[in-house]
Amino acid sequence: MLARNAEALYWIGRYVERADDTARILDVTVHQLLEDSSVDPDQASRLLLQVLGIEAPEHELDMWSLTELVAFTQGLDGGCSIVDAISAARENARSSREVTSTEMWECLNTTYNALAERERAARRLGPHEFLSYIENRAAMFAGLAATTLARDDGYRFLELGREIERVDMTVRLLFTRVGDSASSPAWVNMLRSAGAHDAYLRTYRGVLDAGRVVQFLLLDRLFPRSVFYSLKRAEHSLDQLMHRPADRVGATAEARRLLGRARSELEFLRPGELLESLEERLAALQTMCFDVGEALAQQYFHSAPWVAWTDSGLVGGGPEEGDF
Repeated sequence: MLARNAEALYWIGRYVERADDTARILDVTVHQLLEDSSVDPDQASRLLLQVLGIEAPEHELDMWSLTELVAFTQGLDGGCSIVDAISAARENARSSREVTSTEMWECLNTTYNALAERERAARRLGPHEFLSYIENRAAMFAGLAATTLARDDGYRFLELGREIERVDMTVRLLFTRVGDSASSPAWVNMLRSAGAHDAYLRTYRGVLDAGRVVQFLLLDRLFPRSVFYSLKRAEHSLDQLMHRPADRVGATAEARRLLGRARSELEFLRPGELLESLEERLAALQTMCFDVGEALAQQYFHSAPWVAWTDSGLVGGGPEEGDF
């Protein structure tokens, strides 16, 4: 597979997942601001911007200005809006048509072309109209990718991007709750933002406990949005890409080593250790996501140095005899 196609599929996976997760998080925050008058809109908005890595403006924020910034604004400094993410995913799909299915391309292209209309509807009917549309289209894209792509290297790069982005977004969510009391209602909102509320209630029979929430989102082996599950899937995809899942000397590729170490550190935690130094553990996971992305770029996308062309006629005042 060409390096440019591999990189395009990897970033399609990341951008679609980013748009989906951002829509979920924003949707929960908007409902919270509408339903709970005790919540300070400016403080809640700035907390969300911190989660998403978007630089907060100096003016006071409310539900509509937050939605405008996170959902619709293009070219954000230090972050990525939902419209930006969908646009980037569509552009990557357009440049790699030979390795994406027709159904995947049509899904992204239709979603992109409907953004302006959906934005106008959101301004009339409320942000949920736009955010639910993004969530549904992301789910459709995931289903089409799962049912129309062969399980070859292209699918592995797509899956790898999605899982790494999912780890990063879940870690960002958990970061905002470090230090919160065990009875804080914010834990419920966090579960909803991660799409984990119903699965958590079924697992723990409705008992809400901060330690269990953190455990569920970080360590659960069956929930597909937990950090451990996503790391395991990313590691499996990378093993399949390397076509040698059992090296005699261990992990020789940097990305594989980073994923394996992060997964094993979570897998073999002693009981009760999870909440100890939680902030440092989350920071390490976030750094790992960045480092894995860099390692993958070096290993698969830009492994050969770029060729720098120079015009000999610009050196030494002009071309000499024999230059051509």
